[in-house]
Amino acid sequence: MQSLTLRHLTIIALGIVVAACSRGDAAAARQQRAAVATLPWDSVIARARGTTVRWVMWRGDPSINRYVDGWVAPRLEERFGVTLETVPGQGAELLNQLVVEREAGRDPGTADLLWINGETFANLRTEQLLYGPWAGRLPNGAYIDSASRIIARDFEQDPAGYESPWGTVQFALIYDSARTPEPPRSYDALARWVRAHPGRFTHDQQFTGLTFLKGLMYTAGGGVERFQGGFKPVLYDVASARVFAWLDSTRAGFWRGGATYPADVAEVHRLFANGELDFSMSNNQNDVVTKVRQGVLPATARALLLTDGTIANAHFLGIPASASNVAGAMVVANFLLSPEAQLEKQKPAVWADGTVLDRARLPVEWAARFARIERDPRAIPPDTLAKYARPEVAPAYTERLLADWRARVRQGGR
Repeated sequence: MQSLTLRHLTIIALGIVVAACSRGDAAAARQQRAAVATLPWDSVIARARGTTVRWVMWRGDPSINRYVDGWVAPRLEERFGVTLETVPGQGAELLNQLVVEREAGRDPGTADLLWINGETFANLRTEQLLYGPWAGRLPNGAYIDSASRIIARDFEQDPAGYESPWGTVQFALIYDSARTPEPPRSYDALARWVRAHPGRFTHDQQFTGLTFLKGLMYTAGGGVERFQGGFKPVLYDVASARVFAWLDSTRAGFWRGGATYPADVAEVHRLFANGELDFSMSNNQNDVVTKVRQGVLPATARALLLTDGTIANAHFLGIPASASNVAGAMVVANFLLSPEAQLEKQKPAVWADGTVLDRARLPVEWAARFARIERDPRAIPPDTLAKYARPEVAPAYTERLLADWRARVRQGGR
């Protein structure tokens, strides 16, 4: 009995030592991470060399994947000795992964860089799952268009150095100018069109479809200005009721009678290209440009901004609080802010993603290169985009509308 007791005590003692070492290792890792954001930039680059950065990002668009895998990754390897490894993940899935790792005591974690914005950023900040502040240390941050209301705030939130912008987009419908030469140009006109052309319209279940519904909510609630300044429950109740009334009045005219919805926007694109739908949609107003060039959409496809206004926002990069490679993540984020990388992704043949840089702040030669970017005839003019752009508002509106739509409309849908 005595030897058994001693053995148990030894095991317990060893467990305590291991746990203490684990806590000590985690504490040391946190201290090392905290120090990175204070280092001279040359030291950050030196620390990043020879490392791998695991980037959790949305992988749902071949154009984006080709830009990241085929253009960004080789240049990071060649110039900085950084290997970029992309991992699919977004939104709640990304948040849950980081929470699970934290609860399991996994530090460092499995992710070094995150593609985020909006409600995901808000939830990560609330859970204290983001490293920072760090974004203000990026040399290329000097070129950011900080005067832009779309770039300077993330769903009304101050990024506060915990995320770095790297692209801008604006929601647009997509129609076929040969099939529908006179498309509806407001939510009211669209409702009449859907009722008159049953089975020819729908939206997806993910963030593109949700953005469509949020634009409807702004319109039904009296304009985006009323929603600004934080979440207002009474306003949400009134505006969302009008959203669901709009859906109730049109749902029978939706694809498959609104009994089911496409899983993602790629499926909506496919249904549109096959002639099953007369409209697709995208969170990027230039998606029609790249998809026509790739043969995904017909040559007569065009983008359409509703005159009620369409939502514009920026997408950002964050670093997890448990990242194992903060230096590498900062080098990647800084490269993605470079005039070279921003110019490449804005090209119509590449991604046609909007830049977050202010041309007036760029070196003359780079400003000239941006000015010479090919203008695709399908692209919406910048002044038109600005006229109809509406900013995002507090993340709670997005979360509530998605939850209510799932409960009231999708029900047993896919």
